Amino acid sequence: MQTTRRALGLSSLALAALGANAAAQSKVESMRLLILGGTGFIGPHQVRYALGRGHKVTVFNRGRRPDDFPPEVEQLVGDRNTGDLKSLEGRIWDACIDNPTTLPFWVRDAAKVLKGNVGHYLFVSTLSAYARNDTPGEDEAAPTAPYAGTDVMAERQPVKPELYGPLKAASEVEARRQFGAGKVAVVRPGLIVGPGDETDRFTYWPVRMARGGEVLAPGDGTDPLQYIDARDLAEWTVRLAEQKAAGTFNAIGPAGVLETRAMINAVGKGVGARQARVYWVPATWLAQKQVSGWSDLPLWLPGQGPTAGFHRRSHAAAIRAGLTFRPLEETARDTLAWWNTLPPERRARPKTGLTPEREAALLAEWKAEKAKA
Repeated sequence: MQTTRRALGLSSLALAALGANAAAQSKVESMRLLILGGTGFIGPHQVRYALGRGHKVTVFNRGRRPDDFPPEVEQLVGDRNTGDLKSLEGRIWDACIDNPTTLPFWVRDAAKVLKGNVGHYLFVSTLSAYARNDTPGEDEAAPTAPYAGTDVMAERQPVKPELYGPLKAASEVEARRQFGAGKVAVVRPGLIVGPGDETDRFTYWPVRMARGGEVLAPGDGTDPLQYIDARDLAEWTVRLAEQKAAGTFNAIGPAGVLETRAMINAVGKGVGARQARVYWVPATWLAQKQVSGWSDLPLWLPGQGPTAGFHRRSHAAAIRAGLTFRPLEETARDTLAWWNTLPPERRARPKTGLTPEREAALLAEWKAEKAKA
């Protein structure tokens, strides 16, 4: 397989001026770091941060993404879907960060060439690996989602929504089985946000608050929220690899309790929203009007019932292991700045959130009903 070195540095994500200056970070002992993936949401942040800390970085992917890397980054080309791992054979790395895996056979096959050749393996999983979300305060010992099929290694379709959590959980098990629990860190992020997020699940709020006017906000402002800035996640995974930390960690923030009202206020402050008037609309009324949390009103989910614990996971273990959080105002500001670099046609079609027309109609209807009460 081909080994290439590509010029330029992550410019396609327009992030150069938005992240923390990794080059200014204190130097640590240089390591040889392999990143499986490296071209998605968190990968470019990991690459930049690792280089800034003096590490020798290799990325392995299919070579189909437009992202470019600085010349000091080695890019290995292959495809785990087809078992093409030849470019990894016979190589030694101090640590490996596995970003994109959603299928257990990817872990198994990667281990065929990496086991014994990497000193530490970090698997990026997800909070969706948990079986339930109805109990506030649960930590990493909570049950994970079981796989109900007959052969988990036969699964070849990573896009099945109903299997995403169970397959991630099974991949965690396979990682420990292949590399040994003492050499594996499993990181379970919640909603990953920040500049470069193509899902628009958090981006809706910085964009909406910056636009101003009458803003529909869900519930009474007291529902809890958790998230993780992609840069905080990426930088922490590099530090975990440096430390060869083992264990399982819920990668979510912020450090303290965050409620919806505080989130809206922080986002507004971060983007300089001076002309926004926020209306808090009861969750029961929104449900009657088929307004959904997460999709119509991103990030938010009702803090009761089956989602009572979704935004209340314990992150104590991650904080003890060095996870830190930048201010939400910074995340909002940088996300809006990134969004404004996108082509007008992309910004005209956000992937989540209420359209301005539907939001205005809902607010008018709610205010009319409230006036009659």
